[in-house]
Amino acid sequence: MPNSPVEQIKEKLDIVEFLKGYLTLQSAGRNFKALCPFHREKTPSFMISPDRQSWHCFGCNLGGDIFSFLMRYENLEFAEALKVLAEKVGIELQRISPADYRLFGLLYDLNDAAKEFFKKELKNSDMAMKYLKSRGLKDETINEFEIGFAPTNSEALNLHFLNSGHRPDDVLRAGLAVKTEKGAQFDRFRGRIMFPIWNNLGKIVGFTGRVLPEFDTGQTGKYMNSPETPIFNKSRIIYGFHKSKEFIRETKSALLVEGQMDMIMAWQSGVKNVVASSGTALTQDHLRSLKRLTDQIIISFDNDEAGLAAGERAIDLAESMDFNVRVAVFKDFKDAAEAAQAGPEKLKEAISQAVPAPKFYFEKYLSKTGSYENREALTNLRIVLAKIKNILSPVEQNFWLKELGVLTGVSEKTLSEETEKLTLKNTETPITSTEVDIQAASPTRNFTRWELVSQRFLSAIFEQGNFESANDAASYLKPEYRSILEVLKRGEKRSSDPNLDRLLDLVVLRSESVMPNEVSALKKNLFAEYIKEKRQAITEKIKKAETANNESELESALTELHQINSLTLN
Repeated sequence: MPNSPVEQIKEKLDIVEFLKGYLTLQSAGRNFKALCPFHREKTPSFMISPDRQSWHCFGCNLGGDIFSFLMRYENLEFAEALKVLAEKVGIELQRISPADYRLFGLLYDLNDAAKEFFKKELKNSDMAMKYLKSRGLKDETINEFEIGFAPTNSEALNLHFLNSGHRPDDVLRAGLAVKTEKGAQFDRFRGRIMFPIWNNLGKIVGFTGRVLPEFDTGQTGKYMNSPETPIFNKSRIIYGFHKSKEFIRETKSALLVEGQMDMIMAWQSGVKNVVASSGTALTQDHLRSLKRLTDQIIISFDNDEAGLAAGERAIDLAESMDFNVRVAVFKDFKDAAEAAQAGPEKLKEAISQAVPAPKFYFEKYLSKTGSYENREALTNLRIVLAKIKNILSPVEQNFWLKELGVLTGVSEKTLSEETEKLTLKNTETPITSTEVDIQAASPTRNFTRWELVSQRFLSAIFEQGNFESANDAASYLKPEYRSILEVLKRGEKRSSDPNLDRLLDLVVLRSESVMPNEVSALKKNLFAEYIKEKRQAITEKIKKAETANNESELESALTELHQINSLTLN
């Protein structure tokens, strides 16, 4: 029996059965195929191998095992995926891996217990309940979103946990307490309305606390979030997604608002396809969660200077990720929550009147006089051009440049020339891998044509099942591909090398797309690529020898070139 919880999970949980809960699978010989959930496609290129318990998309070049799929699909850290899958197959991490359980399972338990504590305190606070009612929240909504209240007593939650047998260090690790330089420990949240933050699977991972007006001295922020912990990464979790994702999928559209109250009031008003950025900067990870459900997004942030600036950043990031972005503006209200409180029809009217992002920018920045002679008007025009240049689709860019030309009277050619001169600022730090475990990582790699032909050749051999027919071509393969051939000959599912395993996945999963009768033609292509690579390498040797005026090296390289040129396919 495997010792690792990861291996136990893989042994008990079949990847095909698991992915059926997420994707519509079609049989493809010994494998299965589906439309990739991580990029838009019309023809299935997402392949699953039950034999190897792995998946790979030949469209976007992502791949991995059951862990990497869950991490990417649900936007989870590895430890979270481990706990979710362990629970699914009935493996007790506490018994098998106490360290993993204490680091992650206990944090979930503490956050859930804190939620219950805050809910109880809300019932005991007329002041807090009065505030929520003044904001328009109904009792059923307060209960549905499990809103609570952190009392002003600086040790209330800490004492509650202490009396429950929890260690102070664990409460600190969960982000629910702070410690002073002198070592005293106090509650992080005090005198605040508490909004639980759920991850994509509906587990509470942190909180946002909104200070009651009566306790707002101006010395602390109006809103306070939990700090980042092993289970809470604010750049990956978008508020309300666990509740709204099915409505987003059904409506093929998402409303993005700024704060928790905006999201909750919109939900209460009947707008269920809504999520909130929770007052933090929108990230690519947030948008990736939405992207697998829809590419239509309506953005509406607070109608103040900070909100409008945050809204622009959100618009630009979404445009750069190929979303169709519309902007809803609440001209008579501060935000979505205030509009919803005035009446559900006010909110829905603003959403229905949302305009495409470029039109929003036209209205905001373009000269009302139609003149671009002064510097300020020209600068604003360039801002609009930069917004258009940021759009991922060249077709959309071209459309909006034409619209801009009609609106400004500036020729499309001139606008295009001006746009070409602009340099875009990055909307966010370049994407990096978020996987934290080697078994869940899916690194991409650029393959040479020689490698691609080698992979297809081995796939055809695998599909044919006659590995002896590959013996005469083995010398045309790079060492790692010769190793793969040996693994396939032995009928083994895995190798001891993780990098080799990833190549094995490509070979096995691609086998359904090749025909056994391709072996002969692929062998010729393989030989041709082998000769081409060798010639290129020898040519480099000849150039270096000539430059160094090294006669012996030059003679040796020329001899080698002659030998390569004389080779023929057996």
